[in-house]
Amino acid sequence: MFRCVMLFATIFAINPSLQSQKILSEGTIVYDITVQTGSKEPQLADMFDGVTATLYLKGSQSRIEMISPLGSTITLQDAKNNTGAVLKEYGNQKLLIHMNRDDWADLNQKYTGIIFTPQNETKRIAGYTCQKAIAKLKDGSSFTVFYTRELVTENKDYDYQFKNLPGLPLEYESSVGNLKVKYTASKITFDPVPMQKFRIPVSGYREMSYQESTRLRDSN
Repeated sequence: MFRCVMLFATIFAINPSLQSQKILSEGTIVYDITVQTGSKEPQLADMFDGVTATLYLKGSQSRIEMISPLGSTITLQDAKNNTGAVLKEYGNQKLLIHMNRDDWADLNQKYTGIIFTPQNETKRIAGYTCQKAIAKLKDGSSFTVFYTRELVTENKDYDYQFKNLPGLPLEYESSVGNLKVKYTASKITFDPVPMQKFRIPVSGYREMSYQESTRLRDSN
């Protein structure tokens, strides 16, 4: 027993950050979205003004809301069995796309094999110390992410691209068409999230499979 206690004491002495690490098993993270590039497309860039992305977590359940003046995309996922749905509302079109394990893998295939390389740069975001890392994808492209080790999520699979990141991403880049978009966490709460947030609607949407949605997308 004494040897076990000494072992844990040694681990915490080597990694003092573990002593203050918090686990986010339930709560909300709000990301502010800003356009980094794309001045040649001002109208497309303007649609991101004031736009936020909100992540809700509750155990294995996650909900990501992306709301813009043009419409919304809501991603619901249960990491326990890798099922869920993507809800899209644009104009009069309301789609509910059912997702399973293989569908998630296909949707996120570009992130397979992603490599994160830590950099010697840190900054404070939403009250947490974050370290910079460069993410490199298998197609040769890359993006920057700032992550914190001070806060970790119980659900590691809420976002496929960051499942192997050694911390919680609080700022990162993404590409939307020819635009480079930056997501920066502005608010983190540990308040309870109602279970209704994670329920898939049973009416009001045109339902389809992931394969049907890809064919619809490719035909437009």
